Amino acid sequence: MPPPADIVKVAIEWPGANAQLIEMDQKRPLTSIIREVCDGWSLSGSEQFALRYADGPQLYITEQSRSEIKNGTILRLAISPGRAARQLLERIQSHGIDARLEALKELAKLSADPTFAAEFINMEGIGTLARLVESGTHFGEMLAFTLTAFLELMDHGIVSWDLISLSFIKQIAGYVNQPMVDVSILQRSLAILESMVLNSHSLYHRVAQEITVGQLIGHLQVSNQEIQTYAIALINALFLKAPEDRRQEMASTLAQKHLRSIILNHVIRGNRPIKAEMAHQLYVLQVLTFNLLEERMMTKMDPNDKTQRDVIFELRRIAFDGENDPTGTEKRKALYAKDYKMLGFTNHVNPAMDFTQTPPGMLALDNMLYLAKVHQDTYIRIVLENSSREDKHECPFGRCAIDLTRILCEILQVGELPNEGCNDYHPMFFTHDRAWEEFFCICIQLLNKTWKEMRATSEDFNKVMQVVREQITRALAMKPSSLDQLKNKLRGLSYSEILRLRQSERMSQDDFQSPPIIELRERIQPEILELIKQQRLNRLCEGSCFRKVGNRRRQEKFWFCRLSLNHKVLHYGDLDESPQGEVPFEMLSDKIPVSDIKSVVTGKDCPHMKEKSALKQNKEVLELAFSVLYDPDETLNFVAPNKYEYCIWTDGLCALLGREMSSDLTRSDLDTLISMEMKLRLLDLENITIPEAPPPVPKEPSSYNFTYNYS
Repeated sequence: MPPPADIVKVAIEWPGANAQLIEMDQKRPLTSIIREVCDGWSLSGSEQFALRYADGPQLYITEQSRSEIKNGTILRLAISPGRAARQLLERIQSHGIDARLEALKELAKLSADPTFAAEFINMEGIGTLARLVESGTHFGEMLAFTLTAFLELMDHGIVSWDLISLSFIKQIAGYVNQPMVDVSILQRSLAILESMVLNSHSLYHRVAQEITVGQLIGHLQVSNQEIQTYAIALINALFLKAPEDRRQEMASTLAQKHLRSIILNHVIRGNRPIKAEMAHQLYVLQVLTFNLLEERMMTKMDPNDKTQRDVIFELRRIAFDGENDPTGTEKRKALYAKDYKMLGFTNHVNPAMDFTQTPPGMLALDNMLYLAKVHQDTYIRIVLENSSREDKHECPFGRCAIDLTRILCEILQVGELPNEGCNDYHPMFFTHDRAWEEFFCICIQLLNKTWKEMRATSEDFNKVMQVVREQITRALAMKPSSLDQLKNKLRGLSYSEILRLRQSERMSQDDFQSPPIIELRERIQPEILELIKQQRLNRLCEGSCFRKVGNRRRQEKFWFCRLSLNHKVLHYGDLDESPQGEVPFEMLSDKIPVSDIKSVVTGKDCPHMKEKSALKQNKEVLELAFSVLYDPDETLNFVAPNKYEYCIWTDGLCALLGREMSSDLTRSDLDTLISMEMKLRLLDLENITIPEAPPPVPKEPSSYNFTYNYS
């Protein structure tokens, strides 16, 4: 007979004594259980003790967290968090250097525990650590442990960052600005400054006064990628929190300090592979840089502004410089209208009206002017070769440039905040100081080429733009390392190649619409769905590694989950690092019977997404989050590493519960497999027209009096 659900069997250790094996009743108060354990070892003062996990992070067990204890867990009797906090606070203020170092080392480890952190903070522990830093008497390991403990304690969010003193900020900034400082101290100092900037508006201004961009850029030229990552993270934080009117100024300063070329040469093209956190910080920097375009993108052109109109006059002058303007005003207006038509503007009389729609607003005009001035030969060639055509196949340059700018803004998500967990940076944007403008110049040439390949007319405008969007999206997905590589990728994605790719990626709808084919599809679908279901369950049996959701700055922590081979139990447990292959069941200490699972929820319905603050919530993480709700009122929370794993796990869990698999991956797999199966079954009917209706049954014979003579 299985034990009651409220009883868990655990082992409890105490140094120098044999472990106690007890059945812990989860309904009993924790204090009562601790008293019983202390009595077993003849320890007095049970209120001075607490239980901690013996493995992993070794967190203290509280009434709130005790429900996470599973059968077979090894616990350890330890001094209570309050007593531990009091002892450590006394020891870090002692005169003995060795004793103080050991205390700070232990404090740095314990500070990650929220229960201990609350006790230590209540005893004014953070103020004590801040004073130790401000005194300037700590160096080397002692200072590194002090800064680690301080950062871990502040990360719990119990104390506001606004309480930090100016002298503390100056001291931390001093470590960053020093030319020669211990790596561990520099790393923690950069992390503290980043947290200050992100968590306090007032501290942003103080940090910005103490830290210069030039000093941070110097830390990018070292060989330690961890230091490089923290330096870029601090630059991103300063960029993100800067007032809008100061962001352009900061971008100019970064450009003058050659930030882009330093990142390209020392990080992207360095000898070490780019780690996930560095890739994320490069992505954030890319997004923040492109977001500087948002103001121009959302600015409408003022048709009455002479300065803005002069830009359009300049476009006309560069394209048609060889023609002399007539002296008469009416003749000049008529000629201008003709030129604006040849330039491809929709409004020939007043082309300024073409730039009143946002997005792309004035950003489109900026792109056109850059092309006309920097790539003048290309600009003149595109305009003249289309303005001289009379076969209705001319490509309207102005209209195309405006719509292309809008498409590029959508593809690169200009104006949107960075997504947490996203690493989608493009190395080629770090290879040129005017990467956005050069990207536009490459794409406008692609558009002109595609227009000619499609032999398009003005009626085909939207169709051409759809093809160009697909060409650009496919090329970016290949992650070209330079703008020249982008040109080569786009050269290979001609209109005919796009048609071929589309044909190979989806079955022709025309061949599969007749009633017999539809009926065959309906008969095949259940067995294909069963095949997909088995594949999903097999993948769950292999298991997957998930990253624990938390502060990105902390060292990444992982956990692994897999389904038992009989599909009856989910096994999971923490790991020290990402595994290189399958993790055996023996290493996964926790489990959930599938019969206890009540439902699977995704996105905003997940408990761990509701708990996150609005500041940290973002679309990327929401799209990858799902939770298993199981008896009694407990949850197992996931954030998948990518969309594929998200689909595999949500499908597999739904299949376990007997529910419909509704992910995008299932729909894609279903279409692909049904298409292949149907083509195989219809192989013998190639070039044979399948009738819409079955052939008619012949009339009955007039009599059934007929025989066949076999002799």
